[in-house]
Amino acid sequence: MFIKKGAKVKIRKKNAIAIISITFICCVIAVGITILSMLKKETYASTVPEITTETSNLTSNFDMMNILEENTKKNYTDEFIVEEKTLEYITTYEDNPNLPKGMIQVLQEGRDGLQEVITKKAYINNVQEGEEESSSRIIIAPINKIVQVGTGKYKSNYKVKVGDTLYVTSDTLGVMCNPSQTAEKLLTIHKDAEVKLLEIQKEWYKISYNIYTGYCPSNCLTYLKPNSLLQQDEGIEGTYTKEQLLSRLSFNMELNKPSGLTLEQFKQALSGHTQDKNKIFENNAEYFYYIEKQYNVNGIFVAAVGIHESGWGTSSICLDKRNLFGYGAYDRNPYGNAYSYNTYSESIDLIARVFAKYYLNPAGTSIYDGQVASGVYYNGPTLTGVNTRYATDKNWANAVYNWMKTLYKQI
Repeated sequence: MFIKKGAKVKIRKKNAIAIISITFICCVIAVGITILSMLKKETYASTVPEITTETSNLTSNFDMMNILEENTKKNYTDEFIVEEKTLEYITTYEDNPNLPKGMIQVLQEGRDGLQEVITKKAYINNVQEGEEESSSRIIIAPINKIVQVGTGKYKSNYKVKVGDTLYVTSDTLGVMCNPSQTAEKLLTIHKDAEVKLLEIQKEWYKISYNIYTGYCPSNCLTYLKPNSLLQQDEGIEGTYTKEQLLSRLSFNMELNKPSGLTLEQFKQALSGHTQDKNKIFENNAEYFYYIEKQYNVNGIFVAAVGIHESGWGTSSICLDKRNLFGYGAYDRNPYGNAYSYNTYSESIDLIARVFAKYYLNPAGTSIYDGQVASGVYYNGPTLTGVNTRYATDKNWANAVYNWMKTLYKQI
């Protein structure tokens, strides 16, 4: 509707009231919308800080973790050490019914080999945390020793003397200029060769062969003529009574000397023990006697060490690897590092040589097969001396001695 300028317009009262009502309603709606809008803004405002705070806390924690990780970051390093180590030979035993019972003869001399070993040492922040053999390479292969043991019906206590005719027992035998395996070799003689005994020097015999005079290891020679029939009983090997043997037993006794037990006494000492469930010690008693004859080590001591280390032959290392002594079982990985053997006799023989060579004799001492002791772990030939470097357990010596007493009382 168009209104002319200057014209007067009259609005009816009824219409005016309607307009006012509509206007009021619109205002109320507008106010309501404004209030709702403000409420929403307050809600959003109150929520936002919470989200912001949580995000801030997570960020703070994340930064803190990074800082802590950075401050405690571990430095891992590996060190590889290359060493040349002795590779010990193994001794195998064979029965020979043509030798007197308990007598031993060497068919093949043993020689240690040489190996290059690479050891990996792991460090964390310059502190050693692990050690393992990474690889090894044989430089010189060992020659295993072969020993025949007599199983004949009689014993022999005959002791050779200067002037006797002796016979070579090993397949080949070097005659040396001096009583040492490192001496110059004069010649090589063979099994059953006949020589004359000129002089006795501990583990060596000075002999004459044709026009030559030199030295040979005593355990490669015998007074028994090859292929001869066994003679009648030559007498019973000298023995000590149980009382005499017990009187010699003490915690401070020298272990680089034989116990003096006979083969039968060793069998008595190691038989009938209920702890020996698998009869490992009972069935291998003779080898503790044979190591005395060859290496001048107390065989009862060696047996007691085996009992202690293997729990009377029940340890997994003993049963799985035929290792009575846990030899090579370093603390960080005992089972994995322990040596494996084909027979228990190999284990017994090797540990006896280890004791003689490294623990029981000072450096330079003449020991077995013309060798000299290195003595690198020598602290005296007693239980306490061996304990110093052989075992980390300070009570090791007492435990071994208690088993020695048990075995001596069984004789």
